[in-house]
Amino acid sequence: MATTVTQIHEVRRWSMLGLGVFAQASSAVFIHGVPFLLPALTADGMPLATAGLLVAMPTVGLVCTLIAWGYVVDRIGEQKVLVGGPLLMFVAGAAAATVSNHLALGALLFFGGVGAASTNGASGRVIVGWFPPHRRGLAMGIRQTAQPLGVGVGALAIPAVAAAHGVSAAILVPAVMAGAAALGCLVGIVDPPRPAGTAADRTNPYRGDSTLWRIHAVSVLLCVPQGTVWTFALLWLHRDVGWSLPVAGALVTFTQILGALGRIGAGAWSDRVGSRLGPLRTVAIAAVIAMAALALAAWAHAWWAAIPLLIAASVITVSDNGLAFTAVAEIAGPYWSGRGLGIQNTGQNLAIATIPPVFGALITASGFPAAYLLAAGLAMAAVPLVPADRRSK
Repeated sequence: MATTVTQIHEVRRWSMLGLGVFAQASSAVFIHGVPFLLPALTADGMPLATAGLLVAMPTVGLVCTLIAWGYVVDRIGEQKVLVGGPLLMFVAGAAAATVSNHLALGALLFFGGVGAASTNGASGRVIVGWFPPHRRGLAMGIRQTAQPLGVGVGALAIPAVAAAHGVSAAILVPAVMAGAAALGCLVGIVDPPRPAGTAADRTNPYRGDSTLWRIHAVSVLLCVPQGTVWTFALLWLHRDVGWSLPVAGALVTFTQILGALGRIGAGAWSDRVGSRLGPLRTVAIAAVIAMAALALAAWAHAWWAAIPLLIAASVITVSDNGLAFTAVAEIAGPYWSGRGLGIQNTGQNLAIATIPPVFGALITASGFPAAYLLAAGLAMAAVPLVPADRRSK
């Protein structure tokens, strides 16, 4: 019978957080980095529609299995999931690097996305279980930097490797990262203890209480300004403002770095005030103001104001992620946090997936200011949905 560890050293606590970030970053490289293969795939003669479908397969696998992975986390613990999921990513990625058939490649990329989904909710209980309440916000904010870090690694490594060594070698980038993550989590992750499983502990926290559903709804609505800025900032800077693509890309990369720091800062702030939902409401209000101001500046072609507002919006609109994740993990409790974070991730990813086509059509018809204004309106709808304040527990 396995021995339950009830206390760990401070260094071990932070090393487990680091492993969680690395595992999540490897998933982000697989999900968000594979689309950077589009130039290489189309250069080899593949139709854009076919290439687009292929690079979407990891996201399909992710969205289809986030809640299922959350259930597995709640049943068997996080350490096994943080080993098994990245291991599946490694095997699927390594196999994908050996095939040339498009159908087989798509299937393997799908299964890689299934493995990538495991890390999205798996380290939430590690943080809530091992970090005290006054450090959880900071820890979850650090964990939330994994996505922009993964996107950055994918943007830098995958196109370069594909250009130099081909698509197969580029697919090995996230696969090797996932293999290293699986090994590291096998050695370094320890499941936190859970209280004795009384009936009350195992009660579905979604029954008779709208708190978690409201947090999920708030996060979905706040994904819209975040996704709008991330998706279209480069195009707006190039087409409307008139910047060159390299200069515009440099600014977008800079905002990604600031956004990662913003997530950490928001988490530390929530620790200091002892609340997740109060800061979440403030961030939602700030997102409304930033996006509305950006819409006005873009409409007026006041670039001297629009550029700083774009930078501010890029930071503000991602700062809610860690706050909402921490609140969900704390409120759902040790027997439901996996499923809670799975639902949270599913809603956000579905919202993000709708932004390119829907807002792309709106921009085509009415321009960027209209898209920014609509994003501000949806963020405004999130403000009254933020539940009443709860203290960390």
